[in-house]
Amino acid sequence: MSNAYYLGLDVGSVSTNLVVTDENDKLIKKLYLLTSGKPVNVLTHGLQMLLQELPSITISGVGTTGSGRQLASVITGADIVKNEITAHAVAAQKIAPNVRTIIEIGGQDSKIILLRNGVVIDFAMNTVCAAGTGSFLDRQAARLEIPIEEFGGYALRATAPTRIAGRCAVFAESDMIHKQQTGHSTENIIAGLCEALVRNYLTNLAKGKDIEEPVLFQGGVAANIGIVAAFEKQLKKTLIIPQHHDVMGAIGAAILARRAVKTGAKTVFAGFSCASREYVTKSIECSGCSNCCEVIEISYSGTIAARFGDKCGKWSNLSIAV
Repeated sequence: MSNAYYLGLDVGSVSTNLVVTDENDKLIKKLYLLTSGKPVNVLTHGLQMLLQELPSITISGVGTTGSGRQLASVITGADIVKNEITAHAVAAQKIAPNVRTIIEIGGQDSKIILLRNGVVIDFAMNTVCAAGTGSFLDRQAARLEIPIEEFGGYALRATAPTRIAGRCAVFAESDMIHKQQTGHSTENIIAGLCEALVRNYLTNLAKGKDIEEPVLFQGGVAANIGIVAAFEKQLKKTLIIPQHHDVMGAIGAAILARRAVKTGAKTVFAGFSCASREYVTKSIECSGCSNCCEVIEISYSGTIAARFGDKCGKWSNLSIAV
């Protein structure tokens, strides 16, 4: 059994994902936790859970990604910090080495990544509109009083999908309510919504992009069979859904961590004891130049661990001991 294990952390606005992989990139353990606006608390709680469930393992490398990757790096002592595009591409290539298109839809944003010959040649992200994201679908399922796990099944039972305006989350919800009031069935409305959200994705993110197979669908929304069916219908292509589609970013971070320390460099992981610290975060508005950056400061036991978020490096480049 492998003696080398790697920790991948993907801290996002909706979920915080933690995975442990071995030296062959095999997934040993995964945690999918809701961030709930408390990334530090959720991350440290996740680390404590991993320690309880895997008490005897030694972490040989740590990688972080997601919108909270810098925060996670400060807390854990990461060996590598990478953006979501890189992390998702690396994880996808582990599943399908010849992957050419990655569709990723998470809790509050969506992405498309194009690869050719193993290299990312183009990508696009949508962090503005919530239409089609996991949080939007969760809200519609709750409004219709349908468990989100059954939401996609309703779409597959539709006989004539209702045309829904999907270019905006607000308009989509208003249109759904209107169609309910005019007597359309729940199944047809949900199918219409899935098709509208896929149209929105393809029109905005994928406009002008050549979507070639193999196509991998990653992120939490990949579990929604209604959205999958709508993509396959409009693209006329079969989508590959990875087994661990919900934590692919964290898996990519763990793979990158293994690569970062493969030369024999010792990990800078602070150890699972970092989860027992009491962290305090606050923001500082720097008026040193016209950028007026909002700098994030994190400290514990009265000691400043790091500052980040500035554009010029004035604060983040300061030598601060973690």
